[in-house]
Amino acid sequence: MDTKFDFGDTDTTNLVYIRRVATSTLPHEIREQIPEMEAMYAVHDADGERLALVRDRSLAFVLARQNELTPVSVH
Repeated sequence: MDTKFDFGDTDTTNLVYIRRVATSTLPHEIREQIPEMEAMYAVHDADGERLALVRDRSLAFVLARQNELTPVSVH
């Protein structure tokens, strides 16, 4: 169990993270544009920078793949 495993050279340059975001935590300017929504999905790069906000989870995954990125879900 304590044996180290060599995963090789892992390339995370095209990895993005998809997570649910409560609209109440977004800036006022964004909340004004989406008053009826309680949550959106954000696409983040490996450094945590938000790349996009979309209406639903499946759209976030589609957007990532269309841009040749590998999406993973974050809880």
